[in-house]
Amino acid sequence: MGLKFRRQSPIGRYVVDFVCYEHNLIVEIDGGHHQEQRASDLRRTEWLNSCGFSVIRYWNNQVLEDMDSVLESIRMTLEVELSPSPQPSP
Repeated sequence: MGLKFRRQSPIGRYVVDFVCYEHNLIVEIDGGHHQEQRASDLRRTEWLNSCGFSVIRYWNNQVLEDMDSVLESIRMTLEVELSPSPQPSP
């Protein structure tokens, strides 16, 4: 899709894994330790959302074992965002 993502980019007091500033999309790749810090991750996501970012998360094993599906999911997320809103009937 020709989009540019920055890796390990600071946003406020957080460092996000990947961000596409053109579409305010953050992609986080989570390891097992994130199961113990769900409340912290939720606060982080809420804060990033309040700054206008959408956040999508994947587990490490998803990326390692099925990269094609992860990339397709990201593409579909952006496609929904990029599709024009339907115009009301005249």
